[in-house]
Amino acid sequence: MMQLEGSLAVDTMCRLAGLSRATFYRHLAQHHPGQEEMELRSQIQQVALDHRRRYGYRRITAELRRRGLTANHKRVARLMREDHLLAAQPRAFVSTTDSNHDRAVYLNLARRMKLTGVNQLWVADLTYIRLRGEFVFLALVLDAFSRKAVGWALERTLTTRLPLLALHQAIAQRRPPPGLVHHSDRGVQYASAQYLQALNQHGILPSMSRPAMPCDNARCESFIRTLKREEIRAHQYQGLDDLRSSIDQFLTLYYNRQRLHSALGYRTPEEFELQAQPPAAWPGASLSFPRHPEVYRWKKETHTPHHNRAAEAQNHGEPAAAGSPPHPIDEPPAGYSLTGWSPPEPASASPAETHSPANQIK
Repeated sequence: MMQLEGSLAVDTMCRLAGLSRATFYRHLAQHHPGQEEMELRSQIQQVALDHRRRYGYRRITAELRRRGLTANHKRVARLMREDHLLAAQPRAFVSTTDSNHDRAVYLNLARRMKLTGVNQLWVADLTYIRLRGEFVFLALVLDAFSRKAVGWALERTLTTRLPLLALHQAIAQRRPPPGLVHHSDRGVQYASAQYLQALNQHGILPSMSRPAMPCDNARCESFIRTLKREEIRAHQYQGLDDLRSSIDQFLTLYYNRQRLHSALGYRTPEEFELQAQPPAAWPGASLSFPRHPEVYRWKKETHTPHHNRAAEAQNHGEPAAAGSPPHPIDEPPAGYSLTGWSPPEPASASPAETHSPANQIK
């Protein structure tokens, strides 16, 4: 806080006077508008410097409100522009993913899940980082409920060992119960037998994005964009060890504990988890599946009510009418149950011709 009188800061004076900081700032704005403007600028500069200019005007506005200073986000943006404090803008996204391989892929469960707590859905991804004389690769695992980084690994080679290190770190830290869903893209590392075996050993269900649909793993894509904009491109690293130390500090000390996340109501991931219900009160995540199109087509053509005509006819000893669906209307398609679900058999991801496994990086 900016010191106004002697060695006393604003928060200390407010505490001694028995006032909130919001009350102090309202009084200051009404009776000393020029001084209030200077205090606001000082607070904006302090927040921007505390976060190494990673914050844009929206997060700075949210942080100011947490400190008791109310300011319109447009005013904050104007003052940041005048003081040359606007955050660095992200570069255009370039997709370098090639997931054409002959490994098995799995159904996308993440887009059908409604999360109620931690350790229900983890999302994972790989990306590259360019140093002065080499490329290195980073594997990440996030908890989708709180966006907290729970596992990561940094290596010089893009092999299955890299995401396995991140996965094992996440499992050691969180110790998830069986039934956790692990979602990734269709990269050859995540589709390898070694990686799928590690998931199976810990009772984790694999889930994969649809082809050419990066939005299916949007949480990881957003995190990687934030990491590169706020940490990687803002520093010059001496080598791999320097980079590993900086990323560890960014993820452990800053991103998980200090950085406000807009999707979490401008709270940090750890704060969001602490304010959520205790683990014993968390119900399991729910899965929803779209109704089979044949049911809708049959229902529209025959104008049947919501009960099943075929089941009624069978109960009365009558043959089912022609065109009846293969399952009751109020049930999901065969093979899925909303109360007792079991993972589907993997389907081949390869077309008629065989493709060689391709490395997947972002």
